[in-house]
Amino acid sequence: MTKSILLVGVGGQGTILASKILTSGLMEAGYDVKMSEIHGMSRGGGGCVSSQVRYGEKVMSPVIEKGKADIVVSFEKMEALRALDYLREGGTLVVNNEEIPSMSVITGDEVYPEDVMEEIEKHARAKVVDATRLAGELGNEKAANIILLGTIIKSMGLEHIDWDAILEANIKPRFLELNKKALQVGMDAVA
Repeated sequence: MTKSILLVGVGGQGTILASKILTSGLMEAGYDVKMSEIHGMSRGGGGCVSSQVRYGEKVMSPVIEKGKADIVVSFEKMEALRALDYLREGGTLVVNNEEIPSMSVITGDEVYPEDVMEEIEKHARAKVVDATRLAGELGNEKAANIILLGTIIKSMGLEHIDWDAILEANIKPRFLELNKKALQVGMDAVA
């Protein structure tokens, strides 16, 4: 049975890196994996970024249809709201409790809604994780993406994969210990 994971965020949050590490781990574990990524208007700040990862015995397409994602992990609250229609009935929604105003909010064309979480909760039960704050407590807010990766691993029952080895192959040595801790924090956050 094919499983579908949607990661959404804003440029510069490490959404693509998290999905590449996830894909590496799944392939290492012997799954057939397809991944697609979409970069918004600006990389490194402001543009929407999404990555779709599908895995199973045989995966035909990397594309997740609306209403078919087993888990949606949002690196930013507004992006969670935008991605809600991809979540399947009974699926898992993980939201990083962070607000990053989009370019249209910065330029004044739109207003960032005050009630984003209330709006999300009308449609789905969200597991809210303060990934950015937790990563800051570990020493680097940029590790929030690995904390959110940990939430996927735990939520999807993928703890049997050797994630330490996958991190070692994908993370610079000077950030390795921080990211190993971040992965565990993420898994603990949704346990």
